[in-house]
Amino acid sequence: MRWILLQIISVTTINLKSLPQRLWLSLSTVAAVALVVMVLLSFLAMANGFRRTIEGSGANDIAVILRGGSQSDINSVVTRDQVRLIDDAAGVARDAEGKPLVSAELYLTVDGHKRATGAKANLPLRGIGAEGAALRHGVVVTEGRMFNPGSNEIVVGKGVVAQYSGFDLGQTVTIAGTKWTVVGIFSAGGTVFESEIWADAPVVQSLFKRVNVFQTIRAWLTSPAALADLKAYAVKDPRIKELDIKSEAAYFADQASPTSDLIQKLSWPLAIGALAGALNTMYSSVAARATEIATLRAIGFGGFPAFVGTLIESLTLAAIGGAIGALAAFLFFDGFTASTLGASFTQVVFTFRLTPSLIAQGVALALAVGLAGGLFPALRAARMPIVAAVYG
Repeated sequence: MRWILLQIISVTTINLKSLPQRLWLSLSTVAAVALVVMVLLSFLAMANGFRRTIEGSGANDIAVILRGGSQSDINSVVTRDQVRLIDDAAGVARDAEGKPLVSAELYLTVDGHKRATGAKANLPLRGIGAEGAALRHGVVVTEGRMFNPGSNEIVVGKGVVAQYSGFDLGQTVTIAGTKWTVVGIFSAGGTVFESEIWADAPVVQSLFKRVNVFQTIRAWLTSPAALADLKAYAVKDPRIKELDIKSEAAYFADQASPTSDLIQKLSWPLAIGALAGALNTMYSSVAARATEIATLRAIGFGGFPAFVGTLIESLTLAAIGGAIGALAAFLFFDGFTASTLGASFTQVVFTFRLTPSLIAQGVALALAVGLAGGLFPALRAARMPIVAAVYG
């Protein structure tokens, strides 16, 4: 056993020291594996960033109330009378003056143009009530001020400013034929709210002729457990019984799943395409060394040590490629800001997030490529008759 181990160490050392003599073949193997890992990790970072942006927007002590069966704000309708009933509902928190912390809101799509390309895109315009900003944790006006009620003023998330032209502080934009002034820019901890434009709900209602209806209601709960009290209150009243009530955290988790799942599903076909090339390169690299393996056997090394040493070489090249691919993905994609369509057919600005667990997945894939690409040709070369390997 000790003799076999010494042979494995000797073969592995010889193989690794001879890599500079096969520089271009080794580099092509490393580059192929690195490409596979970088492609996969870029998509996984995209899906992770999108999911974090959406799911991170939700709180357990905020209730989101929509028409029953609605999947998002844009296809929901609630009436003013239903808003009043929620104002009086059990479990809804109140301010020092006893006023319910409730915001009835409108959610519409308006046109915007991307800074980089000038392409037109749908942006979310949200009409919010007086408590609208307070009902979103972590919202801070970083430039300018909040809009004045009853005015044609808007505040925009910093994600909108970064990705779309015409929304800088002090600029005037035209929405539905009406001019609006950008009076403030806000941050929201990297959440989906940074992709929105906010205006006074009554003004938006008047402009879009939706005077007596809203699309969603947000209510601050006395505690996360009070969500059950609010649901029980609604069930007892036929006027709001059909409303769908869930925590903001649950609502945004539902919103995140379809798009993040789609991104991940798209990533694997692309990665598999690159994987086929990497496996072919790795296979060719090892298969081309059948003569060298046979020479090692001819001078006294056993077939098993030759096989293991060659496989370790293959895994080493794959590990180097995986590390380079992960580093490239981190340098080029981690923190990269982009936008894509969300569940409400509007653009969501998000940041790619590459985590240690995702990097571990990429390196594991690289090692799998090294194993699959090196196993069979190394086994074949180690078992091939020496004469056939040398002269065949």
